[in-house]
Amino acid sequence: MNWKKALVTVPLSAALLVPTVGGSVSAHGHEDHSTASKPTVSTPATDLRATLGTLLSEHGNLAIIAMRKGIEGAEDFEAASAQLNENTQALSGAIGSVYGEEAGAAFEKMWSEHVGYFVQYVQGTAEEDEEKKQAALDELSQYRKDFSAFLETATEGRVEADALAEGLQEHVNQLIGAFDAYVAGDYEEAFNMQAKARTHLFMTAKGLSSAIADQFPDKFDNTMAVTPASDLRATLNDLLSGHVAFAVTAMQNGIEGEESMEIFEANAAQLNENTGKLTAAIKSVYGEEGAATFDKMWNDHIGYFVDYVKATAAEDEAAKQTALDELSQYREDFSAFMETATNGNLTADAVSEELQTHVNQLISSFDAYETGNYDEAYNQFSAAYAHAGDISTALSGAIVTQYPEKFASSMPTDMPQTGMGGTDKDIADYFAYIIASFVLLAAGAGFVYRKKNATDAQ
Repeated sequence: MNWKKALVTVPLSAALLVPTVGGSVSAHGHEDHSTASKPTVSTPATDLRATLGTLLSEHGNLAIIAMRKGIEGAEDFEAASAQLNENTQALSGAIGSVYGEEAGAAFEKMWSEHVGYFVQYVQGTAEEDEEKKQAALDELSQYRKDFSAFLETATEGRVEADALAEGLQEHVNQLIGAFDAYVAGDYEEAFNMQAKARTHLFMTAKGLSSAIADQFPDKFDNTMAVTPASDLRATLNDLLSGHVAFAVTAMQNGIEGEESMEIFEANAAQLNENTGKLTAAIKSVYGEEGAATFDKMWNDHIGYFVDYVKATAAEDEAAKQTALDELSQYREDFSAFMETATNGNLTADAVSEELQTHVNQLISSFDAYETGNYDEAYNQFSAAYAHAGDISTALSGAIVTQYPEKFASSMPTDMPQTGMGGTDKDIADYFAYIIASFVLLAAGAGFVYRKKNATDAQ
């Protein structure tokens, strides 16, 4: 079933659920109303936040990719744009499920128009028409005013129009900035801006879901969208979906050869930075050894995807199979470490199954791209992006079950009114939660690799 089309038909008020890994943490990840004081990563309100985070951040990724493909005149531009349009449909359906069909239609009209203004900016750039570019920016400026007023009305003032307009301007600046840097050949800045745009949209989901849950408490079982546990889930979703976003495009750039080498290197650097955020979190708590072990595991599996791309370029079927075999071994090792790290809250078999899905999706997206089946390439990209949310739900659920005292729901009751873009303190809090929770993950990683190395040495 297409997960996005499912979102359109299932009301958010009934909770837009993201399945957990293999059902292995279902008893831990969902609210137990008999012990409601226990922290949990999955409630109707936190599921809403997670769904909006996935959809909004994917919009940012696809919009940036489509803009790049447009300026290049790339063959896959239409497929990337079609996937962006599907994302718009999913978002519109989500809004309509809460506020009604009329509001959903109004959202879709405004959202589609703002996507169109970005396209107009790309066209102006290609034509070296500064007036056309400025006209697009003016339209985007008017859009943010209209859209902000729409959401202020829809949320009955829980989202303030002025604050939201400020946040939307940041969104526009990030997407335009990422595109302008790309056109200018400053690929490092282009991918840095893409990363910032992704995280900003996760923070937007935080504010919007909090407003909706507060507006309709009965529909969301009087649960809160913003809790320490849901912050952990959102942080992991941001990092893991970011891994997918940058891995898929790096593989695309890698197969395109020397002409895209500078782009590939900047893309790969951002992928490495994504890995570094996880590694730094572990290092700050568990020290050099734990961080080095985790970093090795994660970078190894990225390297196997690169090996697959190189083998494809060389038309070396044996080397391609070797890369797949290495990914299979990684899956086994990483699954064992996850089971150990989470004290069995995630089983190795369940993790292994989901990791295989992850591998299949990235390989399938790349294979489809390489053969010119661009619609399938972006369908698989989108599926992999959503699947990162599944893994985040399961992993965060296991961690919260393991350390409930670290995720007690003692959060401020006021909802963010600063454009829903987040503050430095919000981001610091995010990393505080993930740092606190990865202690045992690092320990598990060290255990598994020490065990594997001892076996290899025999």
